[in-house]
Amino acid sequence: MTSQTLTARRLRLHFVAVAAGVALVLTGCNTGSDPGATDTSSASTTQVPSPSATPTPTATPAYVPASASGRAQNVPVPVLPEVAKTETKEGAIAFARYWYQVLSYSYESGELSLLEGMAPPTCGACQKSAEGIRAWHSEGRWLIGGQISTPAIDTTFSKDEAGKYKVSVQVHQIPLSYVRADGTIAHADPQAADQGNLLIISYGTNSWRLDEVGSIVG
Repeated sequence: MTSQTLTARRLRLHFVAVAAGVALVLTGCNTGSDPGATDTSSASTTQVPSPSATPTPTATPAYVPASASGRAQNVPVPVLPEVAKTETKEGAIAFARYWYQVLSYSYESGELSLLEGMAPPTCGACQKSAEGIRAWHSEGRWLIGGQISTPAIDTTFSKDEAGKYKVSVQVHQIPLSYVRADGTIAHADPQAADQGNLLIISYGTNSWRLDEVGSIVG
């Protein structure tokens, strides 16, 4: 995700086990010569225990990236790591990385619940991104590309007077292509250089909160 994207630029088993029981019948005959004796037959049945069925785990649906043929399918949902819940330098960095994973997920999938749950109304850049993603994933349209990675993240892990932390992030985003409902490309962005972003975050109630996202100029 570029800073321009954040501000005003164009968005960029089924296993079926059948347990079979095998019955083995053994029959014995009494053929004694005594004419007064009555023939008797005895039968005993031994039941072979059925093998217990071991269910096969349900396969995870395959991830299919977006293309000119259709929108992305089964995009993996980011998971917040445990360390990202701690008020430590490692926790702040992990939270920042998770934030961009969520943003990347939203670009691909069009799902905004995670992003909107993390982005407060005070984060103008966040709201701009959400609006653009929503627009290009509506009325049958979709986005190709847009995946975000964060090659470098760092923080001095020192609070400012307001009790907030600053985390600097190098952001790389794959170019976006904007696809109309009929499958034609409306526009394709060129590859932009990596950008420097500054996340303002704060900690409370055993979790981090994003307050604002800005750009690092220089």
